[in-house]
Formats: sequence, structure tokens, C-alpha cells
Amino acid sequence: MCESRSIGVIFDCDGTVIDSMAAWRALEADFAERAHATLTKADRDAINTMTIPECGAYFHEHFGLAESGEAVADIIRSFMNDYYRTKAQARSGAMRFIKGLAERGVSMSVASSTPRPLLVAGLAHIGAAPYLKAIVSVDDVGRSKRSPDVYDRAREIMGTPLETTWGFEDSIYAIHTLKNAGYHTLAVYDCDASGTYDELKQAADFCVRSFDELSAETFLDLVGRY
Repeated sequence: MCESRSIGVIFDCDGTVIDSMAAWRALEADFAERAHATLTKADRDAINTMTIPECGAYFHEHFGLAESGEAVADIIRSFMNDYYRTKAQARSGAMRFIKGLAERGVSMSVASSTPRPLLVAGLAHIGAAPYLKAIVSVDDVGRSKRSPDVYDRAREIMGTPLETTWGFEDSIYAIHTLKNAGYHTLAVYDCDASGTYDELKQAADFCVRSFDELSAETFLDLVGRY
């Protein structure tokens, strides 16, 4: 088994570490109501892969919401800023797992589609920030999670080898991005909109329904088998 200090973990934020997907879905529902529109599964699948500016443009261009895509994006940022600073909660077992990895010298970071100021606020609110070597947004690299750039930036900051760095994600499309880039993957199921449990289990190296099913020791044993 490799030394713990050479192991890297890159966590997704929303739906993986922070239990925030209900807040994002509520915002989407509010937008659909304002636009007198019904979101289809195809709409939701597309939105799930988007950055905030892309999401703003989508709602403006497809449903005529607000005067511009950037105006929609500003509404999203304002709503989520309040959420992350005052209401964000960690997913069950996530902080126990993060602290357990920190005690064993594992390097950790977050890579997310959410803007960095919101990430910093949310991760500080739940108490995760002190354990992370890097907090990276797709805005920092100029490309969405359809590209591995955000993960690569986080890994570079941690200084861990690709072969011993794991990506933790709840979204099926992001698991595919990580796998195609050579990362080991651990899927944390959140909701079917991000990927069903069966889809995640088939795509990832390992899959759990929540961090309550995973301990630092179990994860390190898993790493030792790869």
C-alpha cells in the first residue's frame, strides 16, 4: 500500500460534500415558474453539467428569463451566496470522513463548478476549509467539468501523483471526465438527477450511498488494492 502522504482526494462540493442539491433544484423550479415553463429531463440533464454563466444563458435563451443570461446568473449567485454563508450543511458523515483522512496525512482539495467565493463560504460554514490544500472552481481554469482541467489544477496544488489521486463525485458525467483523464473514482450517490446509484456504481471504481458507509480506514484499504 502507498504512503498516505502520497494519496490525494479531490472532492466535488455540491451534492458530494455539501448537501446543497435541494437548494439548486428549488432555484431551478423557481426559474421555471417565473418563465411559465416546464423543465424536461433533457433540460435538467443539460443544466446539471453547466457553470453558473452557462446556466444563466440557458434559462434566458430557452425560456426568455430576465433581460440577459448574465442577469439570470446574478440571481443565481445572490441566492446561493446567502445559502452557502448561512444555511449550508455537510452531507451525513462527510466531516467525519474528511477529519479521518486528515489525521492520516491524506492530501485533500475541492474542485467544483461553483464560483470560488461561494465555495470558500460554504466550506468554511461546514468546517471543511481548514482540512483542504486547495479550493478550485471551474472559473479558475476557464473550462467546465466536461474537461479535467479543474481536477488537474487541484491535484497540482496538492502535489500528488495521478495514479494515487482519487476524485469523489455525485454526477455521472463528472465521473466519466475523471475516468477518461486517468483518475481513480469514488461515486457518492445523491439523487437520480445527477446519476442513479446503478449508473454510478457501474462507472466508478467504487460507489457508496453516503459517507456513512465509508471510513478513512476502508478508503485507504481500497486505495491499496489499486
